[in-house]
Amino acid sequence: MGQGGGMGSDGWYLTGDVDAFLGRAGDFLRARPGVHVMQLTWAERVRRRGAGAFGGEGVLFGVLERAGEVEGTFYRLPGRGMCVSPLTEGRAAGLADRLAAVLPSLPSVSADHDSATVFAEAWRRRTGAAPGMRDTRLRLYRLGTLTPPDPPPAGRARVLGEDDVAEAAHWCRQFAEAVGEEVGWDVGTWQESRYADKRYTLWETPDGTPVAVAGMNPLIGGQVQVDVVHTPAHLRGRGYAGAVTAEVSRAALGTGARDVVLFADRSNPASNALYQRLGYRTLADWSVYDFT
Repeated sequence: MGQGGGMGSDGWYLTGDVDAFLGRAGDFLRARPGVHVMQLTWAERVRRRGAGAFGGEGVLFGVLERAGEVEGTFYRLPGRGMCVSPLTEGRAAGLADRLAAVLPSLPSVSADHDSATVFAEAWRRRTGAAPGMRDTRLRLYRLGTLTPPDPPPAGRARVLGEDDVAEAAHWCRQFAEAVGEEVGWDVGTWQESRYADKRYTLWETPDGTPVAVAGMNPLIGGQVQVDVVHTPAHLRGRGYAGAVTAEVSRAALGTGARDVVLFADRSNPASNALYQRLGYRTLADWSVYDFT
């Protein structure tokens, strides 16, 4: 059910209904899909799986409308915090005021660095909750002209299919552990994880040994996100990650995507240099603030 004014009224419209959210904000999000990649991705997951899979009544979306135009959006999922669209300081303050009236607390906020920062400060002023920026800071890249490695390492790419769930889960577990992400699933609960809706490609050596993985999300809003790129530590530096990421990027373009994006850890110079060699260009720096 929506909370707030009707269509055309000014201010933040809040709703737990993902279809109502996309009906109001879909065109706004798709106009700049890169910076809205998280909002498009998670709204689609909620739409497809149902809000109950993500906490039911705790799922909340918001749209800022003025004079019939959308100026900002957010989503909040229980246990995952909140993600906001690019916000000015004034819009962040208005959002903090609106949310403080309906939410007892927020665990975190994520967004492009400037927007996350102005909202974190607005929330501190409004509620007294102290924000702390996470050490892991991301950079969002968008693909320009794909430039695959030449020559590629020996071997070939292999796309995993429906019969390869155990292998996909094995690689995703390795990835999650490498980046410090909590693994709360196993093969039996795979379909409930954020990893289940991706298509994975392995790079295999000539003898068929898998040495690297890359995944990609479905086409959403004309855009594909390359997500999950991993090479085991003892196999790095041999070009496997570049080869498999290039293959997945090419496949993403083959879906008809206008934009292909990915996140990289800013503290990892090797991966950032790799993506830039492949043709990815910086779109935004990304930060997360936790509130205490």
